[in-house]
Amino acid sequence: MKDDFDDLKAENIRLLGERADVAKLTNQWMTEVTRNRYSYHFTWLGVPIIQFPQDMIAMQEIIWAVRPDLIIETGVARGGSVIYYASLLELIGGEGLVLGIDVDIRPPNRAAIEGHSMAKRIRLVEGSSVAGEVVAEARALADQAERVLVVLDSNHTHEHVLRELQLYSPLVTRGSYLVAFDTIIEDLPEDFYPDRPWGKGNNAKTAVLEFLDGNAEFEVDRTIEHKLQITVAPNGYLRRVRN
Repeated sequence: MKDDFDDLKAENIRLLGERADVAKLTNQWMTEVTRNRYSYHFTWLGVPIIQFPQDMIAMQEIIWAVRPDLIIETGVARGGSVIYYASLLELIGGEGLVLGIDVDIRPPNRAAIEGHSMAKRIRLVEGSSVAGEVVAEARALADQAERVLVVLDSNHTHEHVLRELQLYSPLVTRGSYLVAFDTIIEDLPEDFYPDRPWGKGNNAKTAVLEFLDGNAEFEVDRTIEHKLQITVAPNGYLRRVRN
């Protein structure tokens, strides 16, 4: 018999997803805290993670449900997220691996990752996430895995994210997810990233929308963003529903 708690939870998530007033307040709050680099405030097992905690809870739920053999993340930064994913795989058990890809893995960050107790579940690749040899290495690992999850969190320009979506989406197994972070850029003020190559009209969300146009293999899992409310990835939790 299904637990009434699950039904109540699902109904409340649905109702919250319809609250335009709450969405407006959330956007205002996120805009203001992002001015003070809110995502930089947190660590995981001692290493800066540079993520919103709410999204990491969502990733935990996804990883527990999917139980991937391989998690591919583009954009390593200081390493907290690859360590986070590796620690979840450690808790689940098995031989799960995290592949972290970054165009520039700085020596202190590499040292923090490779010296961590979770390093046994992490493989680092330095190079552009859209370079042929890097994609080939990711594909070779994916070919050996039953369940693959992909997280995109590197260069957030439309062109780069769209190319990542095209290259890495074939690696995602049915029922798993392709998560594009920082789609929130499209919902922030026009001049929010003056020192970055991305901004409104040129970001991960615009890339996701183009990628999904006419694509029947993936769909946005809106239940996740309705549940979270606070997320840097609106429209970014893509579930593979067909091969």
